[in-house]
Amino acid sequence: MRLALPRWSGTLAVKAAVFITVMCCALAALLGVLVHVSVTHQTVGEARDLALSRLEDATTAFEAGDTLGPGAGVDPPGLPAALRDLALAGERGTMVAEHLGRPTMWAAGPADGERSELGVPQPGGRGRALAVAVDYAQSARTIEALDNAILWSSALAIGATLLVGAFAVTRVTRRLHATARVARRISAGDLDARVDDPRTKDPTRPQDEVAAVAVALDSMASSLQGKLLSEQRFTADVAHELRTPLTGLHAAAELLPPGRPTELVRDRVAALRTLTEDLLEISRLDTGRERLEPDTEDLGAVARRVVRAAAAPSGAPSSASPGTHPITGTGTHTGTGTGTHTGTEVRVVRDARVETDRRRLERVLGNLVANAHLHGRAPVVLTVDGPVVTVRDHGDGYPEYLTAHGPQRFRTEGGARGHGLGLTIAAGQAEVLGARLTFSNAPDGGAVATLTLPHTPPPGDGSP
Repeated sequence: MRLALPRWSGTLAVKAAVFITVMCCALAALLGVLVHVSVTHQTVGEARDLALSRLEDATTAFEAGDTLGPGAGVDPPGLPAALRDLALAGERGTMVAEHLGRPTMWAAGPADGERSELGVPQPGGRGRALAVAVDYAQSARTIEALDNAILWSSALAIGATLLVGAFAVTRVTRRLHATARVARRISAGDLDARVDDPRTKDPTRPQDEVAAVAVALDSMASSLQGKLLSEQRFTADVAHELRTPLTGLHAAAELLPPGRPTELVRDRVAALRTLTEDLLEISRLDTGRERLEPDTEDLGAVARRVVRAAAAPSGAPSSASPGTHPITGTGTHTGTGTGTHTGTEVRVVRDARVETDRRRLERVLGNLVANAHLHGRAPVVLTVDGPVVTVRDHGDGYPEYLTAHGPQRFRTEGGARGHGLGLTIAAGQAEVLGARLTFSNAPDGGAVATLTLPHTPPPGDGSP
């Protein structure tokens, strides 16, 4: 199983800090070991040469019968057993050991007879060891001081390197975070967002990888903005140019004699006019030219008015009683297609007064109700619970692409009627209102659209 790490451990700054720390520690340890081994070898070698030199002097004095110098003696107390055994075997050697609480460098050799080629004393020797003790405390303190100096200097070097590395990495990560923020703004629809890295504007400065990413993102945003603006202009121009011939076609259809062919022509002309108006509305939403007209409204009253308008055969208002009530009838809703609205129920769980644009709010709720009747099944329920309004049907639910990515223009599934513009317009108008419109499917079946209105309206310019 993989170890679950906290989210902050995945940031570039933390990874860089860990890498710098590990490399500094490894380098400090390597250099510290090399210096320690080298100085220790040199210090021990000097102490060993001094001890052996004094052992030579002590041996000469012992053979001549003179008095031994200070620190020299035959079988002195404290002589390490291993070094004594080496001397009795006819060899000379040195060893560092504690003596009287102080580190001491011992040098010992055979005291009787001459050493043979085989390394054993000559016959007649009595098996004694001549040893010299040299104080090793100063050398030990030197090595200890060196080790402490290595540790402190390594810690200071690691700390200084971390500070410098953190400063350098933070500058890079700050630029990366700025680039990521701009990318998120672009994905949210703000095509005017740019990184504008100052390094990219000065050709004399060296360009790093972050600057290259910033330039690529700005170039992509400019290209995307140009293509979208061109598409928006094309859609608006086409819809605008279609209005004039459609108006004439509608007037000509009204002059046709009554009959089934005339009804078909008038129905198709009405569908084309509806599609044209929807395209113009989407074009205005895309360009951000919509303007809010906020006012204080009761959500319950707005919901009943929307359902009455959808249920009226010719758009005439119908009576409605307060509270929870079903409204039945037939009606046509622009933007989604032509559908029959039967059994729309309004439930006011908790009414609320909100400051919003009534016309746009009615447009959003009307599209949601019409879409529920067109693509779902009865009963359709519109529920008001404070600033949250839900529209639910009991059909097959929204398709997977819609719940995952939102409504898409001119996309419907399963041979459904309409052009896929109703929910697109509802989502755009909700964005202008500053509301949040989400789409989901109920666990027991049916599509659920949830509109959450803000406590305060967005700025009056209506920009998404």
